Amino acid sequence: MSGAVADTSEWVEYLANRPAPAFRQWLESGGIILTPVVALELTSGARNREEQFVIEDLLGDLRMHECTFHHWARAGELRRTLRAKGVSVSSLDAQVAQSALDLDVPLLTRDAVFWKIAAHTSLKLTSPIT
Repeated sequence: MSGAVADTSEWVEYLANRPAPAFRQWLESGGIILTPVVALELTSGARNREEQFVIEDLLGDLRMHECTFHHWARAGELRRTLRAKGVSVSSLDAQVAQSALDLDVPLLTRDAVFWKIAAHTSLKLTSPIT
């Protein structure tokens, strides 16, 4: 599957009219893949009902990564493996990273925790400056 997963940090910049060129390119080409966790974080972060509608309208047309039980089990294993190596990540960040790993696509992010995950996995990252 081609495309890219975008972390919440990239979406926040996009919604503030400061998108990275790579994010804008993937979004305009229809290549952004949404994860359940990112959808949750973005919709729960809406400051009012109007903003919530805008976010839901924007996200509603994107491809959603369908997460089976086995995906969640792999995300848990990722988190346990990283913790054993001294890298602490949240369950939510582990799920986002695991989505990109499962789909074998890059993760667009500005969050340093994903660079730590990438140092111990095959996670491919795209920096905001690209």
